[in-house]
Amino acid sequence: MKRIIITGTSRGIGFEMVQLLAQQDFEILALSRNEQPVKDLNLANVTALPFDLSSADDLTKVEAFLKENWKSVDVLINNAGKLVNKNFEEITSEELVAVYQTNTLGAFQLTQKVVSFMKTDGHVVNISTMGGVQGSVKFPGLAAYSSSKAAMITLTELLAEEYKEKGPAFNVLALGAVKTEMLEEAFPGYEPPTTAREMAAYIVDFALTGNKYYNGKLLQVSNSTP
Repeated sequence: MKRIIITGTSRGIGFEMVQLLAQQDFEILALSRNEQPVKDLNLANVTALPFDLSSADDLTKVEAFLKENWKSVDVLINNAGKLVNKNFEEITSEELVAVYQTNTLGAFQLTQKVVSFMKTDGHVVNISTMGGVQGSVKFPGLAAYSSSKAAMITLTELLAEEYKEKGPAFNVLALGAVKTEMLEEAFPGYEPPTTAREMAAYIVDFALTGNKYYNGKLLQVSNSTP
């Protein structure tokens, strides 16, 4: 019985991952500011908690939940993302901080709380974007989002090195265009070739098996530009 934590579960890829993993009878902790979509699924093996990556209290609540209920964690998927699509000079300080808090700092801090509960053969999967990969095609308006996700790539490599002797493994997936509400915000009217369900299935499989073959690696998961 694997125990899996997923952030950003109220919609899109995260919401689909919860359903796919629940079908395999794993225990899942679904974290999102809006927990209601997952609660409405009425899945016995899924716990949905309201969770804000910028809240120190919410981070402490997750830690308390693990101490009281699970004791150990097999997989952590840092999937939550926040996007601002605006010209560089128009991005406010508040918007910049909010994007980095969700995409980088919050994931950093949640991993700090969770990693001590993880097994030697555990797996932390960080979700980034093709726009955060050095040398990839870049798009105007995404300075805050793509740069924050680029930071997650380097963080993954650093943690894989730091924990290489005792585990868990750390890997990062840079996703291309997937049919989600967030993609519509970034590229209005664009019809991507991959659905949220299809990408969720790929990430689920990688989260469960990828640490057998990879550690500290960036995998580019994209079949289109964007």
